[in-house]
Amino acid sequence: MGLTPSRAWRQLRRGGVLVGLLALGQICFAAPPSAKSPGAVSPSRIVSLNPSLTAILVALGAGNLLVGIDDFSAQQQPALAALPTVGGLYDPSLEAVVTLRPDLVVLVPSAAQRDFRAQLESLGVPVLALAPLTFEEVLASIETLGARTGHAAAAQARVAAIQAARAEVERAAAGRPRPRAVLVLQREPLFVVGAGSFIDEMMRSAGAQNLGAEFSEPYPRASLEWLVAARPEVILDASSEPGTPREFWSRWPSIPAVERGRVVSLAPGVATLPGPELDHALRVLGDALAPPENERAARSAP
Repeated sequence: MGLTPSRAWRQLRRGGVLVGLLALGQICFAAPPSAKSPGAVSPSRIVSLNPSLTAILVALGAGNLLVGIDDFSAQQQPALAALPTVGGLYDPSLEAVVTLRPDLVVLVPSAAQRDFRAQLESLGVPVLALAPLTFEEVLASIETLGARTGHAAAAQARVAAIQAARAEVERAAAGRPRPRAVLVLQREPLFVVGAGSFIDEMMRSAGAQNLGAEFSEPYPRASLEWLVAARPEVILDASSEPGTPREFWSRWPSIPAVERGRVVSLAPGVATLPGPELDHALRVLGDALAPPENERAARSAP
């Protein structure tokens, strides 16, 4: 079940930034990133309309080029709190953006921002649209932003670190049991990680069988009945709702993950932001999916 922009906005207000960010993956129009063209001038005044792209720019050392950001980037990046904000993911202000005189606006090409992008381009404002849905697309976004801002070396180093972490996590997961797992983005209503997203790819690299991959959408809405019937051995809970994951899921003691104490709380955004820290995200997932000490001891016993 997909999300319209208006429904995604209601989810964002109810569930916080996390679900709003991930909803972008469901309503994106494919837009392959383009590297800096020969002779192009590096931008000096950037407005970012997406938290993941803002995070990438900051990580690459290009945060000083930002002159405006969306409301949710401001919440996630305290160091940028003094910058002007130009509205939310689904309601950016054209006037606010144009007033900042940007020579580049970076955004994710959602249905909600399609017309906004066209308006900017009609006014002669350069726009860079990036769609970081898959793992490789996130890496390509890092490289593209690095190339466009004169931070190509930093981008290449960041991508290399992420790729090295993925190989490291995959080596650690090789040969050990692959637990049946679900990564929960929001509990009520229930949204999980499905097939095709960078999170799904990282779960598999870290050694999980992602039960949510039976859904063809990257971040589908599911039912609690489905999750109980799926009997996950590990529940990775990245929701930002009140109450601890252990308290919430303890209401279903028949779920193997609950019975065996393998309900893992993930800080919102750590493993779910398509940004520059996927190496850290992979290691967090690898640790969460590694067998408990007692299982490792039992397998190594003669």
